[in-house]
Amino acid sequence: MKNIAILGSTGSIGTQALEVARNNKDKFNIVALAANTNIYKLLEQIKEFKPKVIAVYDENKAKELKEILPNNISTEICWGMEGLKLIASLEEADILITALIGMIGLIPTLEAIKERKTIALANKETLVTAGNLVMKKAKEKGVNIIPVDSEHSAIFQCLNGENNKSIEKLILTASGGPFRNRKKEELLTVTKNEALKHPNWSMGRKISIDSATLMNKGLEVIEAKWLFDVDVEDIEVLVHPQSIIHSMVQFKDSSVVAQLGNPDMKLPIQYALSYPDRIHSDFERLDLAKISSLTFEKPDMDTFPCLELAYESLKNGGTYPTVLNAANEVLVSEFLNDNIKFYDIPLYIEKALEKHSSVKNPTLEEILYIDNWSRQFIKETIK
Repeated sequence: MKNIAILGSTGSIGTQALEVARNNKDKFNIVALAANTNIYKLLEQIKEFKPKVIAVYDENKAKELKEILPNNISTEICWGMEGLKLIASLEEADILITALIGMIGLIPTLEAIKERKTIALANKETLVTAGNLVMKKAKEKGVNIIPVDSEHSAIFQCLNGENNKSIEKLILTASGGPFRNRKKEELLTVTKNEALKHPNWSMGRKISIDSATLMNKGLEVIEAKWLFDVDVEDIEVLVHPQSIIHSMVQFKDSSVVAQLGNPDMKLPIQYALSYPDRIHSDFERLDLAKISSLTFEKPDMDTFPCLELAYESLKNGGTYPTVLNAANEVLVSEFLNDNIKFYDIPLYIEKALEKHSSVKNPTLEEILYIDNWSRQFIKETIK
């Protein structure tokens, strides 16, 4: 029996993780949950899983949850960043699922590493903003970071039993998002509702927009560099509309190993929780004969400049990825609030990168400062 704590339990990854736990009650026990503001969904989760501790990032929502919590439930409720850190370092927890959206996941992840928790990482921004720092701390503490993103989980599985020195290239597959095969002039006036319609995956709003701009794939390139200790030149993105091959590894002997499966996030979530074992599931089995064909194409960097900006920020190194991520978070929020247009996202990210003076090996304090600088720069600039 493994004790599980989840940061981001009411989001897409968090709810699917709880579904995995629900279907494997003899293997996984939920001891702690954390959410941002969705206290009514959180209340349902508390009633079902009876965790020891709950954290609500929004203090007012946490107090509201206290008032509506039934008297027969003795769950402890905390809030804010201190609440997230408490969940991350909870003594009873064996595995921490970090499924928070955005930069907010960094500090709790570092707290979990300090306490030597196994981390099931679904918060890519943690490694995008502070990859060198996080992986260094994890190595010092002997902490396993198991990726939950389908692409990184695929690579992780392909490398099981292999020597990382044998890697020639990592190939991250991308669905292409809702605007695949569309040209720039066709996307100048697209709305958030169009951008949110992902063809294959059911995801949260922020990640759906990132998928539409291909920034999600750019962030995954940066994350892959730190997870698997490879050079940026050895990470390739390939558009694969069927989302059946989740990623591949090309080795020095020219062999290519791929991980395949239906587009269902519960599979990589379950693998991260059960690792190093595989356990039975009732997930739909892959029928290649029914699928019939798999296709591949190169990404269109002209139409989707966010991917190229991510590559450039990683090549330039230092704190450029921190600026990229922070600027993108603000701009996606502004796009979802109908305050900017689709192509304003890469436009203003590029302005922030051009304005930034990078720090080569930043401390946590410098990363947090630069993250805040980037957010303020974008807010002031788009006025």
